[in-house]
Formats: sequence, structure tokens, C-alpha cells
Amino acid sequence: MKNKLLNINNSKNKIVKIALLGSTGSIGVQTLDVIKNSPNLIINYLTTNTRIDILENQLQYFTPKAVVITDENSYKTFKQITKFKGAILFGVDGLIEVVNDSENDLVITALVGFAGVIPTIEALKKGTNVALANKETLVSAGELVYNIAKKHNAGIIAIDSEHSAILQCLIGEEFDQIEKIILTASGGPFFGKSKEEFKNIKVKDALNHPNWSMGAKITIDSATMMNKGLEVIEAKWLFDIDYKKIDVLIHQQSIIHSLVQFNDGSVKAQLGLPDMRIPISYAINYPNHYNYDFPRLDLAKIGNLTFDYPDYDKFKCLKLAFDCLATGGLAPTILNASNEIAVNAFLNEQINFEQIPICIEETLNSIENKFDNDLETIIEIDKQSRKYTSKIISKL
Repeated sequence: MKNKLLNINNSKNKIVKIALLGSTGSIGVQTLDVIKNSPNLIINYLTTNTRIDILENQLQYFTPKAVVITDENSYKTFKQITKFKGAILFGVDGLIEVVNDSENDLVITALVGFAGVIPTIEALKKGTNVALANKETLVSAGELVYNIAKKHNAGIIAIDSEHSAILQCLIGEEFDQIEKIILTASGGPFFGKSKEEFKNIKVKDALNHPNWSMGAKITIDSATMMNKGLEVIEAKWLFDIDYKKIDVLIHQQSIIHSLVQFNDGSVKAQLGLPDMRIPISYAINYPNHYNYDFPRLDLAKIGNLTFDYPDYDKFKCLKLAFDCLATGGLAPTILNASNEIAVNAFLNEQINFEQIPICIEETLNSIENKFDNDLETIIEIDKQSRKYTSKIISKL
């Protein structure tokens, strides 16, 4: 398998020192659950934004060299109340400092949104391998991140169950023999609803995912199917594949996590229960499958697996993601920034569910796309897009 970004090859039982960015979110908590049961995995750093109560609980079990808190008020409060004796760092500068520690064997990026871009880039510049749960990094800055990883001989392995599935399907295969990659999607909680019903969707309904337990932002993205759109963009960079060779298939049971079809028509699929600890453990221990006490898949109990084509008219966010890949440049950066603002507005009940793609599409049509590949331009386009979407929301 010739994957230019996969320069990771852990020997069995090798000691791996980890910086976990975003330890208090859904992925971070599940990552620590995996690490608790892995004597060869050592936590170097833990970070959070505002969830200092969860961080304090984690420090009862783990003894990192330092922690980072990115929210200023939470940082000040934590310093007053904690019994932690290690270094307490603040903000983006703190994140950069911990990822630049040469003792890190692996940086796990489980931050939410664009906040993951700079720390991921800094880790890769250091030549450190990255396990990426922050899909927005490759969506917003895919070409730049791809080139930095290659230049510094650093590996990127995705924690997403779909990309983990693709990776496992490609073991022993040649990339030039891929006909297409098929990402599966649960369809979220609203797959069976009509487009007219989208007007009445409430926040609590959108946060009620049928299969996965995730943070608020990614759960709303799943409900709009933007999450799958972001994964399509991410797959393009992770596997260095033309987006025209990427398909999406609705699979409501979330048992088949993705498939790869080859030039001779044969298809490989990776199956497993919808438990994020499985792809997390594979990303950390790649290419090894260690023995964990996770629940096992029983296909006879499940009985039936169903499949449907996605409705691109009803789930406009998915179509917008494919459109951005076709457009190229920093269109995906605009898409991601606008989506983050629109999702936050929906969670705060400033807009309704069906207005999320409307805000994103208007922003895409209004912000001038750039084809530069430098971080300064990416940051500027991100800021412009957020500002424009906020302006749209204020008028709705």
C-alpha cells in the first residue's frame, strides 16, 4: 500500500508517548478509555477549552507533564482550584508548545473545528505522527497539511471510523487499482423525514443521533450530513484520490463503516459495532490490532443490513461539500468556516435547521475564493467567511 501520508509503523508493545489535544471532548474521553487499558501508552499532555472539571477528574488517573487550557477564564479558575503539580499552559501558544516537545511519539488531535489546524501543522513540522480526529484540519487546509506532512516525513492517520475502515480495506492493496472509495453514512436522525418536515426540527431532535454518541457540533453535522461531506474532503487528502472516485452510501445500521471497490469489480468492506474506541485503538496502535475488551459484532443478532442512495436535494450540505471539491482552491475552507458559525447559531436557536445550508451556500457564493496555499491566506479566508455568515444570520 503506497500511502504518502502514512508513515506510521508501531512495533508491538512499543512505548508510545502521547499528547492528547482535546482530552475532555467525546473523542478525547474515549481515547483515554483506550489508553487506560494499554500499558504501553503514556500521556505526555492533556488539553481542554473550558471543561476543567473533566480535566481535573482525568488528572486523578493520568500524570501528564503539563496541561493546556485554551479559554482564559477557565485557565485562571483552574490554576486556583487544581492540585495538579505539573505545568499549566494557556491558549494556542500552549498547544504549540506541547506539540513541539520532541518526546512526543504521537499527537492526537481531537479539537473541534478550525482550532485544530495550527497545532496539527506544528506537530507535523516537528516530524511527529498525528492521529487526526479533527476533520476540519484537512477540510480547511488540506493541500497545505498534505505538503507539510510529506516534507517532514510525518504520518497522518485518521481516527474517523470511515477512514479507518478504508485504511484497513487497503492493507496489501495498490492505490492505482482503486476504482472508488465508498463512505457509508447513517443518514442521521432525519433520513426518513421529508424536506418539508425540516422546518420543524428542534435542537434536541438533531442532537438525538440513532447510533453514535458524539459532541454537539459533530452530531448536528451528522444530522445535516455535512459531517459526511467533510469526510469526503478529508478522504481526498488522506488517500490522495480524485474526489470523483469517492461515493457516499446510506447505511443506517452503521455496521459497515466504508468500502473500497477495485478495478476488477471486487469490493472490500470493514465491519464493526458503532464504537469509536475501535478506530481510536487502531489509529494509536497501527498497524496492530491489540486485544481490547470491546463488545463484539454479532451479525446474526443484527439480522439485516440496508443501503440507500443519499438525497442530495434534501441534504444540501453534502452536495455543497462535493461542489467545493469540484471548485477547488479554498472553497472547502469557506465551507468549513461558514458551517461552524451556522451550526453554532442553530444550537443557540438563532436559526432553524433548514437555514444551515442556506447560510453556507450564500457565503460560498459571496466570499472570493483563493487558490493560494499558505496559512496566512487560509486564516484570512476563514475569518472573512465566519464574519459573512454571522452577518447573514443577524438578518434572518
